[in-house]
Amino acid sequence: MQEAKFLSSMAILSKNSRGRKVLEEKCSLRTEFQRDRDRVIHSKAFRRLKHKTQVFISPEGDHYRTRLTHTLEVSQIARTISRSLRLNEDLTEAIALAHDLGHTPFGHTGERTLDEVSINGFKHYMQSLRVVEYLERYNGLNLTFEVKDGIVSHSSSRKAKTNEGRVVRVSDKIAYINHDIDDAIRAGLLSCDCLPKECIAVLGDNHSKRINTMIKNVISNATTNNEVDFYLEVGEAIWELRDFLFKNVYIGSKAKVEEEKAMNIVREMYNYYIKDPEKMPKEFYRNLEKWGIESVVCDYIAGMTDRFAISEYLNIFVPSPWRKIY
Repeated sequence: MQEAKFLSSMAILSKNSRGRKVLEEKCSLRTEFQRDRDRVIHSKAFRRLKHKTQVFISPEGDHYRTRLTHTLEVSQIARTISRSLRLNEDLTEAIALAHDLGHTPFGHTGERTLDEVSINGFKHYMQSLRVVEYLERYNGLNLTFEVKDGIVSHSSSRKAKTNEGRVVRVSDKIAYINHDIDDAIRAGLLSCDCLPKECIAVLGDNHSKRINTMIKNVISNATTNNEVDFYLEVGEAIWELRDFLFKNVYIGSKAKVEEEKAMNIVREMYNYYIKDPEKMPKEFYRNLEKWGIESVVCDYIAGMTDRFAISEYLNIFVPSPWRKIY
């Protein structure tokens, strides 16, 4: 009842959800999308995000983003946009918190490596769906259709079927473009003076102003044109700034010198488990017949944190010092 009174015609009411794969008794306290959000937050996959790379692999400083802090920033931005547009904030938050659950260790470096070595290919947004659909709790979280649709649409060519899912897609871009600039400046890879002046003139000359400009642009476009996306000169400036980051941070910068090592870790472990799948934990090994060895090995490696992947690699490939047994 409260949703129907407050939310706009652009929103999805929880009572109109297409539901879950497995029917469940309704909760007397929470809407269906609130329940989805809570399940994501309490999942093991969500907790592991705190030790997964965003851009900088194993940074020494405490203030660089991880996959978890990225997720929280996406959620905050998405909720701001959704509340302003009177969309379903619970649905938006559930999608935002779950969108990167399937990300590999070592960020997009790990993703690209798994995609190269696996016969089936690998995309983190499809793995995020796989986590909530099958892997978490051994049989999935049984989330609603709308949340799962938003997850697979946040970083692919697909367009989300809900405006809440579209909000998460643009919020992901707002978050990573701005926090990656912030982290790159902190790391000494960029300076404020080297950012494209045309972009800064449109978007703003500091972190807060740029985020504010982008959020207002999305809200204005949705209000005026009923389209949840960037538009006009702000949209052009965002894509130009994104290209600048690819050239100066994501590819070939000093921060990426450890990438080849990370790629080798993922590649060698993949080959190792393909040859000896029984070396994986039982909860993965027992799914070989059901899912096939390629998918199961990718499931296991993608679920690793950076530090667990490094530790596992050392255990497998680096001999331990010999100790005399008394």
